Amino acid sequence: MVRNLNLEEGLLKGDKKACARMISLLENDDKEAINIIKRLYKNTGNAYVIGITGPPGSGKSTLTDKLTKELRNEGKRVGIIAIDPTSPFSGGAILGDRIRMQDLALDKDIFIRSMGTRGFLGGMSQATWGAVKVLDIYGCDYIFIETVGVGQSEIDIVKIADTVLMVMVPNLGDDIQALKAGIMEIADVFAINKSDLGGADKTQLEIEMNLDLNEKSNYRPPVIKVSAVKKQGINMLLENILEHKEYLERTGELNKSRTVKNRNLIIKLVEEELMKIILDRTIKEDLDYLSKDVTDRAIDPYTARDRVIGGAISTGVKGYSFKK
Repeated sequence: MVRNLNLEEGLLKGDKKACARMISLLENDDKEAINIIKRLYKNTGNAYVIGITGPPGSGKSTLTDKLTKELRNEGKRVGIIAIDPTSPFSGGAILGDRIRMQDLALDKDIFIRSMGTRGFLGGMSQATWGAVKVLDIYGCDYIFIETVGVGQSEIDIVKIADTVLMVMVPNLGDDIQALKAGIMEIADVFAINKSDLGGADKTQLEIEMNLDLNEKSNYRPPVIKVSAVKKQGINMLLENILEHKEYLERTGELNKSRTVKNRNLIIKLVEEELMKIILDRTIKEDLDYLSKDVTDRAIDPYTARDRVIGGAISTGVKGYSFKK
């Protein structure tokens, strides 16, 4: 209880250690941390979430760094969640973004957290949503979520972010692939980074042409040429991000969008909890038994599914057996 009170007070007072501790607990699905979120949830809803996605090597981290510094010049408190790929073998992650943003970490009003994907295809860790809420309670005005950059699975960012920034670069080689349906629709703002290189105009034209075919009803995503390394176009990019924010607030779309996201979140949380309950009531030997039957074609996977669910529903006793 003492730990809970300290964490709650620390979060409300903007203490970095309390914030970091809470996110760590949520990554481990800690029940006490979840209860703290329940109690402090009324303090959320103030932070604006910006998702930054795009192909690997497009300079997402450098762009996040520059945008964060611009917001800090305006006196805003900023949180950064940098998603890094998790090794399928060791379970570890190369948390490179924290290393690249060392100078930002020294600012008391900037909080940086690297999180591994932990096997989630969309590049979103299971605890990402919880981390966003912690940073919201902590007092961040803006929260950046920088994704891994793994192609079409990047669409998961739209389930969390209010504004999605798609970062492209000239002469990537697979520009057309990146512009396919599913990727185009999620972007609210496009940034062509490294635009001092040749081919930026061509890439901009390709994006604009695709937007002509995939226009959103009342809002057309702007396409901005920038160079994060040379600090060119950063102000204009931030202005366009904030213009999208203003558009969402003015039209009421921000509240509608967040309601849809919360609906999807509730469904996701229910799915996860039901899965835990089902697996808790199903012993490993039973799953092995069913898996072998499916392999031997004695039963099909759908029948195996029905037996697992049926067994979990019919008994609350761990160790229910499917064997005849």
